[in-house]
Amino acid sequence: MARTLVSFHAHPDDEALLCAGTLALAAAAGHRVVLVVATSGEVGEADRSSLCAGESLADRRQTETLASAAALGVARTEFLGYGDSGLDGASPAPGTVAFASVSVDEAAARLAAILTDEAADVLTSYDPNGGYGHPDHLHVHAVARRAAELAGTLVVLESTINRDVLRMGLDLVTNLGHELPDDWSSDHVDGWFAEPGEITHVIDVSTQLAAKRAAMSAHASQTTSDSPSSARTLTQFLALPEPFYAMAFGTEWFVARGVAVDQPLTDVFAPLPGAVGG
Repeated sequence: MARTLVSFHAHPDDEALLCAGTLALAAAAGHRVVLVVATSGEVGEADRSSLCAGESLADRRQTETLASAAALGVARTEFLGYGDSGLDGASPAPGTVAFASVSVDEAAARLAAILTDEAADVLTSYDPNGGYGHPDHLHVHAVARRAAELAGTLVVLESTINRDVLRMGLDLVTNLGHELPDDWSSDHVDGWFAEPGEITHVIDVSTQLAAKRAAMSAHASQTTSDSPSSARTLTQFLALPEPFYAMAFGTEWFVARGVAVDQPLTDVFAPLPGAVGG
C-alpha cells in the first residue's frame, strides 16, 4: 500500500544531511515523498562571488534544493518563505521574518495545510535538541508537533543521529586528515541529537547511498565559503572515500515519541495501522 511521507526541514541541505536516504528509500518503494523547507538559508555561509548576476544566495539555495529533491525522487517541494534566523542572530533577508520568531501556531497552520492536502501518513521533523541547537531547528520540532495535531497526522518521526555513532564518525573524519569546524569535534556533541536508548527507528539506507551523495552534492554553495580558512562539513563529508562514506551515512535514525518498541523498527511506516515490517 502506497503511503505519503512529508519531511519538514529548516534550511536547504538539511534534508540531504539528515534523512536523504530514507526519503529516497520511500520514493523507490513507490511511496509519495513531499519536502517542506521553512527557510531559504540565505544567511548561511557561502562564497557569494560564485553567484550569477542578480542571483541571491536564497535563489541559489532553492535551486539546489530542487536538484537534491529530484535526486531523491521527491514528488513535491514547498518553501514556506520564512527568513533564516542564523546561529548568531543574523538578520534575515529583507521582506522576510526570521522563522524562529514566528509563532508556532502560525507556522504550524501552514504546514498542517500541506499535511492535510497530502493526507500525510508520516511527518518527519527534528528532535527536541534541534540536532545541534540551531534556533530554526528547535522551531521545526515545535512547529511540526503542533502541525501534526492540527492535521491529525498519525506519526511524527524526529530525524536525529545516534550520539555515540556521531562521536565515532567525527573521530573517523578527523583521523582521516579532514578538517572540521571546531564546534563539530567529538568532544563538543554532548547534548546534541539523541542518546541510543531514545531511538525507535534505525533505517538501513545503504541501497540509496548514490542518491544521498547526489543530494549532498546538489548543495554546492555549502561547500564554499567567503573565508578561505573556513572548514565546511559538507565538503569533508563528500571527500570521504566510498567505504567510509557508507559507514558514516548508510544508517539513519528517528525517534517516535510515545511509541514503545522492544527493538528499533526498520521501516518508517511500521507504526501505522496495517503496516507490515519493522
